[in-house]
Formats: sequence, structure tokens, C-alpha cells
Amino acid sequence: MKLLKKLIAVLAFAPAMVLANSGTFPLDSAPDRSTDMAALQNGAKLFVNYCLNCHSASAMRYNRLKDIGLTDEQIKQNLLFTGEKVGDLMKTTMSAKDAKDWFGAVPPDLSVIARAKASGAGTGADWIYTYLRTYYKDDTRPSGWNNLVFPNVGMPHVLWELQGVRTIKMVEESDPHDESKKIHKVAGFDTVKPGTMSKIEYDNAVGDLVAYLQWMGEPAQSTRKRLGVWVLLFLATLATLAWRLNASYWKEVK
Repeated sequence: MKLLKKLIAVLAFAPAMVLANSGTFPLDSAPDRSTDMAALQNGAKLFVNYCLNCHSASAMRYNRLKDIGLTDEQIKQNLLFTGEKVGDLMKTTMSAKDAKDWFGAVPPDLSVIARAKASGAGTGADWIYTYLRTYYKDDTRPSGWNNLVFPNVGMPHVLWELQGVRTIKMVEESDPHDESKKIHKVAGFDTVKPGTMSKIEYDNAVGDLVAYLQWMGEPAQSTRKRLGVWVLLFLATLATLAWRLNASYWKEVK
């Protein structure tokens, strides 16, 4: 009985813990590019060039990228740099020991990161999309970077050359719960050094990367949805035939 009470207590507080871990910074809606092959291909390129150096995607093989329109030759020429084969898993060459020494923890596997980050505050895609667009320069952090979605993040801003270097602007406002107190809120960013992309270009690039991460979490998602429609139509037809057959049978009995 005591064990049951503890379990009920944990389940009662679980939603609150999820929301607390998701942070309080509002999330932007990620663009839906799940069926845009050009966007998914660009996202795959960004992933291999900027993410795969530290993070693995051990549930994904390079040859699965043929599902988004790439050929074996295109994969070899554009996405394989250290002697991997097209059929190999997407794994980083960085050792776990080096990762822990450099970052304080081993970077997580990104195979299903877009699904794992889903919470009551938004989808996993929304979280990643906002996260990658809210880095700012913070010299108090070991990496020199901080993030609004993930405060005191250990991961440096790997896309800083594309986005540029920014600092946050803070404004002072009255506390809505106590007008005698002042609170500081983020009002935006100041650009210290521009990146190679404009804001729109960078947001589009991040949107492509997020779309790829979302696709990678379930590559067969579009096929599943397409087959699901046909299965439901088949079941509806079968149910209609069974209903009419049942009515015809009992009509003869009467």
C-alpha cells in the first residue's frame, strides 16, 4: 500500500516536473517541412557538417538518406568524409572520454532527439528550433556561450559562424505581482559580429535542420501515415459490408 501511494504521488507530480525541465522561455513554432525533400537534404548536410562531429545518430544509416532523394554517389561525395561506407551507422569519431573532458558530459545521441524533447510547452521540433536560434555570448560560461531555452548549457554554439555573435538586451519592468519590485526581461539581441547568413537565411537553415532531425526520429513516418489512410478506408468498407450482411441475415430469420 505504501509503495502504491508513493507511485501515485510520483505520477501526480510528473507533469509539473516535465514542465519545469522544459524551461519557461516561450517556444517558436518550427516550420513543417516533413515532405520537402530539398529542405530535408539541406538539413542532412547541416547535420553531418555541424552536429555529427560530437553527436552520434546510431539508429540511422547513411544509406537511409536515399529515402529523401539522395543517391549512393551523392551520399559518398557530399556526406562521407572520414572513410565511412554508405551502409555504416551515423556515429561520431570522438571518444566518450574526450567528450566528457571537453564538455563535462558525453553529448547525447540525436537519433530521436526531436521526439525526446517534446513536452507540454511544445513539440520537440519547436524546442530545437527555438534552442538553436537563442544562443548568445556569455563570457561567464566555460564555453563562452549561453542559451535562453537551455540556461547554462554546456554545448557551445556550433552554428555561430552562420548566425554571428550576439549578446542579449535586458529591460527592467515592474513585477506584475508586486509593482514595488522590478524584474529584468530579455528584450532581444544585439549583434556583435554578423554571421555569413542573414536572420531569414539562418532561420530557414535551422528549419531545414530541425525538419531532418524530426524525419530521422521516424524515417517511415510518411509511409505509415499514407498506409494508415488506406487501412482505415479498408476497415470502413469491411464494416459497412458486415453491417449490411448482418441486416440481410436477420431479415431472412424473421
